[in-house]
Amino acid sequence: MRQLDGKTAIVTGASSGIGREAALLFAEHGAKLVLVARRRDELERVADEIRDTGGTAFAVPGSVVDAATASEAVQAARHQFGGLDIAFNNAGTTGAQIPISEMTAEMWHEVIDTNLTSAFHAAKHQIPAMLVRGGGSLIFTSTFVGHTVGFPGMAAYAASKAGLIGLTQVIAAEYGPQGIRANALLPGGTDTPMGRAVSNTPEALAFVQNLHALKRLAKPREIAQSALYLASDASSFTTGTALLVDGGVSITRT
Repeated sequence: MRQLDGKTAIVTGASSGIGREAALLFAEHGAKLVLVARRRDELERVADEIRDTGGTAFAVPGSVVDAATASEAVQAARHQFGGLDIAFNNAGTTGAQIPISEMTAEMWHEVIDTNLTSAFHAAKHQIPAMLVRGGGSLIFTSTFVGHTVGFPGMAAYAASKAGLIGLTQVIAAEYGPQGIRANALLPGGTDTPMGRAVSNTPEALAFVQNLHALKRLAKPREIAQSALYLASDASSFTTGTALLVDGGVSITRT
């Protein structure tokens, strides 16, 4: 059964990792896709892959930090596909791993702008388009870091991702009566290029894997499956949540 037939979705960070897998999975379930990422060539390859398998995709290269990118993506959804139903605001960065006392304001703002302010820009443009359709589903990629666990050197990352949960809750409360749902997705360690940059030695990888109850990292497809749930009508009574998809990292002490 295809869960997203007749729906149009924006996916940011769609050129690799969780975003790429979510785009492919959403397309398999019938969604028409507007794909957003900075790297044009990689983004176009994902769009081509979707088209080659019978799906529909339109690429919008650009940085999510730029409010114009958020506007352009929504306009593409309207002009190419008639409107917007789903937005998976997934793009993000870990930033420099450095103690607070050594962090510059520029380092702080780079992470906050990429992970949190970009979500404000996205929601500001996506919500009006969804209201025209009578509702929709907004999904933000947060993390367990800053929610159930604090890691040294990740202050900006934790603060930005925790801020997404607050943003999610307010959107859910403000627009629930008008049919818009908003949820935060909180992955655990995931085998993505960004994740590998953090766990960049065999020892670091083994340490991160062992933090999880499942003693492994997630495959990006596994996180995408949870994004599909939040995007689809299967989650029609789910809003304002911080959905942990973390392999038990939040509860493990072994």
